[in-house]
Amino acid sequence: MSSEKIKVGILGATGIVGQNYISLLIGHPWFEIVDVAASPRSAGKPYREAVKGRWQMSMDIPSEVRNLMVRDVQDFNSLKNEVSFVFSAMDLPKKEDTKEIEFAYAKKGIPVISNSSANRWTPDVPMIIPEINYDHIDVIPIQQKNRNLSSGFVTVKPNCSIQSYMAPIFALERKGYKVEKLIVTTLQAVSGAGYPGVPSLDMLDNIVPYIGGEEEKSEKEPLKILGHVNGNGIVNDNSIQISATCIRVPVTDGHTASVNIKFKNQIPSKEDIIKIWREFRSIPQELNLPFAPKQPIIYLDNLDRPQPKKDRDNDKGMAVTIGRLRKDTILDYKFVALSHNTVRGAAGGAILNAELLKAKGFIK
Repeated sequence: MSSEKIKVGILGATGIVGQNYISLLIGHPWFEIVDVAASPRSAGKPYREAVKGRWQMSMDIPSEVRNLMVRDVQDFNSLKNEVSFVFSAMDLPKKEDTKEIEFAYAKKGIPVISNSSANRWTPDVPMIIPEINYDHIDVIPIQQKNRNLSSGFVTVKPNCSIQSYMAPIFALERKGYKVEKLIVTTLQAVSGAGYPGVPSLDMLDNIVPYIGGEEEKSEKEPLKILGHVNGNGIVNDNSIQISATCIRVPVTDGHTASVNIKFKNQIPSKEDIIKIWREFRSIPQELNLPFAPKQPIIYLDNLDRPQPKKDRDNDKGMAVTIGRLRKDTILDYKFVALSHNTVRGAAGGAILNAELLKAKGFIK
């Protein structure tokens, strides 16, 4: 590995997800931020001025980016030649606009690792959780052929609400315990709504039993993640039925999921399930990627865990923490799972995707 770090840019760098990218990438052993881009109203300002009064991270604005001049995200010609790829944290009012801008960068030969939902349902765009569907990067050459791209491409990470239960479900399926049905209720932190997010008077002493679009994402995105690559793109796995309810709760960070599970054929014992979860490892762990959790799934025996305040930061905020596995009176089992929505579920998950793509030769 060369001591020369790979130069990266961040699209949507002034928003809350863009800020998370910056806070997590400072000191990264492989990547270095050299470009920040945002809307025209921020363009031409030093980054510290563009986020004045809006910086939400616990650390101060890092010296590495304080004085970077913010570029207009649609001014492609001003992108520095040294930039090897970009992280996309864009959240434009129209999804189609985000989709077009991401592919405009790809057409210029720039790989795009996106946090946006705009391209999640584009059939030739892989939606990756590296421990689960790392092989979906095989769709990138298909995407490049379909769209006449050279070295550029677009990949995305899935919705933050599904991160807490997808790895546990996949771990069981990989061991031959096919899942037939899931009933999921997510208790989602306010940070998932961005900044300024949910009004305080809506959240104090309250919960909000509706988050626009979340239930549809929670029911459909797992099907693509568990799908397979064919000659044209990704074919969904429609063998699992998922019913989701998504609720906003007054927690700062950490999405919790209560999951009821029914198996299709063979039903594992409780002891087998916990053993499978605790022993689960995948490609990111084998490759020793910097952002990969050493133990992707952590099972706690305490009856009152996991809890967001105590468990969301487990293993750099990249692990899924599970507890309360028990028999269900209607389906087979139920459990509670937790993941950090702004780390594993957002910028951290995308950084792990970038590390996988570099390790596999898609990013130079």
